[in-house]
Amino acid sequence: MIRAAIAVAAAVLVAFIVLPLAGLVLHLDPRAFAASLATPSAQNALRLSLVTTALSLGLTVAFGTPLAYALARGRFPGRRVVDAIVDLPIVVPPAVAGLALLLAFGRNGTLGPGLHALGINLSFSTAAVVMAQVFVASPFYVRAARGGFTSVDRTLEAASETLGMGPLRTFAYVTVPLAAPALLGGVVLSWARALGEFGATIMFAGNLTGISQTLPLAVYLDLESGDVSGATALAVTLVALSLAIVIAVRALAHD
Repeated sequence: MIRAAIAVAAAVLVAFIVLPLAGLVLHLDPRAFAASLATPSAQNALRLSLVTTALSLGLTVAFGTPLAYALARGRFPGRRVVDAIVDLPIVVPPAVAGLALLLAFGRNGTLGPGLHALGINLSFSTAAVVMAQVFVASPFYVRAARGGFTSVDRTLEAASETLGMGPLRTFAYVTVPLAAPALLGGVVLSWARALGEFGATIMFAGNLTGISQTLPLAVYLDLESGDVSGATALAVTLVALSLAIVIAVRALAHD
């Protein structure tokens, strides 16, 4: 009886997840799919999404790796506070994140006048898209990287240093390879979160074609304008990319 109840409950939740996604595919017109993706707006949105997510991922790895290592190995005052701050973008609503970025870096924000004096205008630009993506996606990489660094056997690092490798070479040739599955998993999850970012982007960067209109924003614009076929084509493209990401994460987890 208990097993049957568990099976029914599990099946209901799985069906609830699968049915909407299946509905996208069922409502997709194969003849209009290629035509919708070939439009200039769709091409611009796809190109911008790939470029901005690549940039945001590079920044996340460059700055997130030292932070993750410090959280995993460091013992410094305020470590728990920093750890909590890193998690905040995961739980803060995306629209709130976008508003916070706008009030901090927008023209009338806290840093806006100083940046404007230097000729830098971040809001409603491609740079704003990258910043929004880094804000919402970087915690996923930092969390995964921290776990990877924590799991590394420190005796192997100590042995490497006694053999004359030095801290930097030990980190590059021992620590990183051992933590690689977690690091790669974090990279994939962070990129996926950046790819699907909507709320913070539209608040801070707007929805400007060729400048800040990424794939999720293009889906929204097509639906608002009544182009359901175009919105569905872009949505299916995002789902396909997300599925590929999930498969990649599963593959990395089994390595």
